[in-house]
Amino acid sequence: MGSKAATVPELLNKKVRGEKITALTAYDYPFAKLIDEAGIDIILVGDTLGIVVQGEESTLPVTMDQMVYHTQMVSRAAKQALLVADMPFMSYQCSVEETIKNAGRLIQEGRAAAVKFEGGDNVADRVEALSRYDIPVMAHIGLTPQSVHRMGGYKVQGRENRAAKALLDDAKRLESSGAFSIVLEGIPNRLAEKITQTLKIPTIGIGAGPHCDGQVLVMHDLLGLFTRFHPKFVRRYADLTAIASDAFARYKSDVLSGKFPTEAEGYE
Repeated sequence: MGSKAATVPELLNKKVRGEKITALTAYDYPFAKLIDEAGIDIILVGDTLGIVVQGEESTLPVTMDQMVYHTQMVSRAAKQALLVADMPFMSYQCSVEETIKNAGRLIQEGRAAAVKFEGGDNVADRVEALSRYDIPVMAHIGLTPQSVHRMGGYKVQGRENRAAKALLDDAKRLESSGAFSIVLEGIPNRLAEKITQTLKIPTIGIGAGPHCDGQVLVMHDLLGLFTRFHPKFVRRYADLTAIASDAFARYKSDVLSGKFPTEAEGYE
């Protein structure tokens, strides 16, 4: 475990010092505890829970109540890491007032330290509003999963010069609006490098190459628990699917053969 708890100012200082930032998603207490104890800087309660926990095809069905519920569970384990909660689809798109209300729920009820939502210039007024009320905002540009229908799927963004310039402009606008960091997802390495060099706030990459100030992965991808597809940017550090499948099969075999439970595993 790191000796210093991760805070918004500390993450900004890490960028100044040139120290890399680590982030992982978590959706429940047991895994969040392991992540926190490993000294990971940021735990993100991502709306990816719709896909990797709920089995949905996208993040769009995830609700505010569900995000609050999962954030509460994770908050009980996040002792050192900065806890960031995703704002789900339609929790911030309608109005600034709705954004403040829903972000407030994630802070007050979910006990998050910051919120994250997707978008560029179109959500800058939301970032400004939350910043006025001291709610830290992590922005998110590039491949934004809540925009999957507009993008026509999960595709790399910013490959053309015009699109790259638009993303750089979005990043600068979000920084000036008060975001304390920006997730760069699914964009070319060199564009991510340029954005990172341009901004004073940290960039957190996912499928954006090695030049960002930090990296984030979906925990279920890292552990090999999600196998429906395998994005190019995911490195699997374990294969818990194989380990769990083997354990379940051995348990079934032992029950059917009478090897489990033994007399010693019972009570007198």
